[in-house]
Amino acid sequence: MLLSVILFTGCTVVRIDTTNIDTIVEVVLSKDNHLYNRVGKGYKYYVPRGVTYIDTTELNDKLYSNGNYYYLYIDAVSYYHKVDISYEEDDALYYSKEIDIQGKQGYLEIQEQENGMYVIEFVYNYAKIEAMVSEEDINEVVLNASYILSTVQFNNDVIKLMLNETYFTNKEETYDIFEDKEDRTSSSNLVEYEDETVEEEKGDS
Repeated sequence: MLLSVILFTGCTVVRIDTTNIDTIVEVVLSKDNHLYNRVGKGYKYYVPRGVTYIDTTELNDKLYSNGNYYYLYIDAVSYYHKVDISYEEDDALYYSKEIDIQGKQGYLEIQEQENGMYVIEFVYNYAKIEAMVSEEDINEVVLNASYILSTVQFNNDVIKLMLNETYFTNKEETYDIFEDKEDRTSSSNLVEYEDETVEEEKGDS
């Protein structure tokens, strides 16, 4: 199915083949987007229509859309130190691809879980989005995540001030989202987040 979307550059309309993950990522990330409607401490980005911002814990934002939770991680430390991202593609996974677009590095990895769900790990421009979704929702989540990650902008002055003060004390390793890629801990952590969300929903009912 083709989906017509209005890109953030204004009135430009681009038709994206939403059945193809490569096309979604390439088209959206290749646009020079500067709009934003969400401002955090040292960063800002655009939350696309249909996605709802829920809350923030330090540099981690929680978003929601169409039954799926998105966990956005901002790696201000790696941004400040201009850490290079290295990623080895894995053909055994549902999807695994290194990204280098607009001079910004990252990767998109999708792993099938034992419960039949899929963990999406999308890194680009010193930010990461994770989500656990059903197979039928993968392309929609990748599309929304592409929009969000393509618009992340950093405030150098604020980040420098945070680094010089105590905000990042003992956090430099914690927020290096590219350092522990091989230990595959992100998927298990995401499962824990999803379990907590289910418990919260049960408690509210």
